[in-house]
Amino acid sequence: MINPSALGWIDKFFLKQKTLLHIIETDPTIFYKKIRETGFIYGHIVSFDTPFPIVTKGWDENEISKVALINTLYGIYGLTTKENNPENFIIKTVAFYNEMNPEGFNLFKKVLPNSTPALNLEKIIDNRVQTNIDIISKNFSHIVTNALLFIDVLAYRQYLIHGKIPEKYLKRIEESIINMVSLALKTKSNKSKYDDLLIKLFESSVRYSKFSKMNFQSISFRMEDLKLDYFSSELEKQYLIDMAGMALWSDGFLENNEIYFLHKLAELMAIPDDFVVDSINETNEFITKHKNEISYFNYSNPVKHFYDQTTQSVIKLMTRNKNRLVKEIIESKELMLLLAYSTRRDLDEKEKKKVRKQLLDICKTIPSLTIFLLPGGSLLLPILIKFIPTLLPSSFNENLDTEE
Repeated sequence: MINPSALGWIDKFFLKQKTLLHIIETDPTIFYKKIRETGFIYGHIVSFDTPFPIVTKGWDENEISKVALINTLYGIYGLTTKENNPENFIIKTVAFYNEMNPEGFNLFKKVLPNSTPALNLEKIIDNRVQTNIDIISKNFSHIVTNALLFIDVLAYRQYLIHGKIPEKYLKRIEESIINMVSLALKTKSNKSKYDDLLIKLFESSVRYSKFSKMNFQSISFRMEDLKLDYFSSELEKQYLIDMAGMALWSDGFLENNEIYFLHKLAELMAIPDDFVVDSINETNEFITKHKNEISYFNYSNPVKHFYDQTTQSVIKLMTRNKNRLVKEIIESKELMLLLAYSTRRDLDEKEKKKVRKQLLDICKTIPSLTIFLLPGGSLLLPILIKFIPTLLPSSFNENLDTEE
């Protein structure tokens, strides 16, 4: 039995699966649909497309994700190279991730130069699926992050074809997903204030892009502006459609105009309508069958649930660190005034930037609040800002009155 948390699990995985029995898939669409059936595209793995069944009793989500990622990478390796060679696969995959490592993001710092390629890959995969290690992981946003793991698979395909990852490929595909999801949500008839939060969940899950000012916020932004002609692979196009469909499904159903949006998106990328119908049906079937297991889809409004749960967690953290937090804030007169103003009017962008910067500086000095500095922590800052005035003494607003 494989233990994905013990050293040597990758070698054991290939030994147990008897790689000679691995059937190399040659049709990209069939390969993609098989992967989607496992739940990998949705970020919730329910099975593995392997020659022999894998027993996952007692495994946690990270362990399941590790095996799913290595198996999917091996699948794209076979599809692209037509080889069935675990040794070469492991060497190439380690080289791929070493190139994929973005500047300033030391994902593979635990990799030891004297380790075997398989052990190095284990450490890489282990770090790769450690999606949200902060407070957010206690809710459901890891679903979004794990769904974006398929970007690794697509980038690996590019690496195998070209011998390197095309320049800005990772950034381009992440930006396309966020822009596309945002544009899809603009088509909704019944818009919610939580739609923006869903976009932020996607944004907090990407690794290679920064979204300080998104183009989709422009009223004139259109589907044609997505520049999807950059993606020529059927796998890329199919994945983009599924991501748009998954985002639209956040409220539990698809409206006619949302279905129309998916078909227009497919037309723009020269994907048959049959695939859109299949995508909608597969998403519906998967969520219906597994919704009780997937916290993302297990509430009437999952984004509202995330917001409510996270709010309570932030309030608890603030209360526990109230004295230290208040002391630090009071020592910053400008921050005090801006926070007070925020209770009476909307701050302008310059003021908001000052508040965020000064609060993050304060968080650096309080160990329990360093979660706001971690990936995804930007989602929590508005909650922090909203409730800080309630922690400050009553003289807080009185001081503001004397300043005005």
